[in-house]
Amino acid sequence: MMTVIQVINPNTSLAMTETIGAAARAVAAPGTEILAVCPSQGVPSIEGHFDEAIAAVGVLEQVRLGKAQGVSGHVIACFGDPGLLAARELASGPVIGIAEAAMHTATLVATRFSIVTTLPRTLVIARHLLQQYGFTHHCAALHAIDLPVLALEDGSGVAQEKVRQRCIQAKREDGSGAIVLGCGGMASLAQELTKELGLPVIDGVSAAVKMVESLVALGFGTSKHGDLDYPIEKPLSGAFQHLN
Repeated sequence: MMTVIQVINPNTSLAMTETIGAAARAVAAPGTEILAVCPSQGVPSIEGHFDEAIAAVGVLEQVRLGKAQGVSGHVIACFGDPGLLAARELASGPVIGIAEAAMHTATLVATRFSIVTTLPRTLVIARHLLQQYGFTHHCAALHAIDLPVLALEDGSGVAQEKVRQRCIQAKREDGSGAIVLGCGGMASLAQELTKELGLPVIDGVSAAVKMVESLVALGFGTSKHGDLDYPIEKPLSGAFQHLN
């Protein structure tokens, strides 16, 4: 039976969706189909709490569509993991966020890891996630390249080189055994950087895809016992009626 994994880019960038989809397909097992999607409305990039709040609605819309199409599981391909718990309520299959997946993976191959992300303001969001997921004591340091998310798609290569330099700095200064890339748009850089630096450089998109595959193979979906049970049925109004 084929496993179909819906990989959701929560922003509206088609170029970034293609980058994320390619990274997911590169690690998918034979017999796994990757369905890379993004919302048609929302924000072009996610770089703060406001952006995440808007993007979460788009994530839920895509999860609803994917569920109707019979997908096996879902990946939320933004390092803020926007709408993750709400998506798990809505879904029956597993839903994995790339930040949670990358952090978990890093702790399996190293005792300490560093994070390299985009804008300095998003470091606060990363710290919140470290606390929420229980990985604060595993994270040695956080670094920002001080460029916006969409700089990764402008074709200049400047952002990619800044990611490389920050990863080199992290290896030299942090004492970390692994580095986590803190943006879905960095997904294509992980394998090359792993080879160059000689330590695991972890892309959350790839990690999340493999986790969904494993959970599906084990026969596990999202638990519907407790707070992740399906949303309580109630009429939604206005712009949210289509989520009923």
